[in-house]
Amino acid sequence: INAEYMGEIVKTVKMVAPTFGGINLEDIAAPRCFEIERRLRDELDIPVFHDDQHGTAIVVTAALLNALKVVKKKPEDIKVVVCGIGAAGTACTSMLQSIGVRQIIGCDQSGALSSDRTDLSAAHRLYASTTNPNKESGTLAEVLRGADVFLG
Repeated sequence: INAEYMGEIVKTVKMVAPTFGGINLEDIAAPRCFEIERRLRDELDIPVFHDDQHGTAIVVTAALLNALKVVKKKPEDIKVVVCGIGAAGTACTSMLQSIGVRQIIGCDQSGALSSDRTDLSAAHRLYASTTNPNKESGTLAEVLRGADVFLG
């Protein structure tokens, strides 16, 4: 769909949806992708899948579960640093939290996202509210110290 506005994308998908068993959204950047997906899930009676979010998160989570078996660690005992809190980074974080990873620190170009930062977008504020429980701050390089996993 060659559309610039979220409403155009939602309208077009809703018009063609009755002929499909599911919708796969592709290459829609954050934060627009979250709103588009939410609206389509609310308004359609078929599955809506955003590959950039869900496909990446599934593969990352499977790989991490296997790696944790190899190193004999539990999800709740590791530190994960995520560089890039767009569609994929946000979805990966959510899925990792669902398997028990507690210490996840997201980073943007200014460093660690924390609820203490005052320069965050609404999407990054929401992300920071559920991550970085120790309120670590600093650059990506600084918060990577002691990390078990880096996603970027």
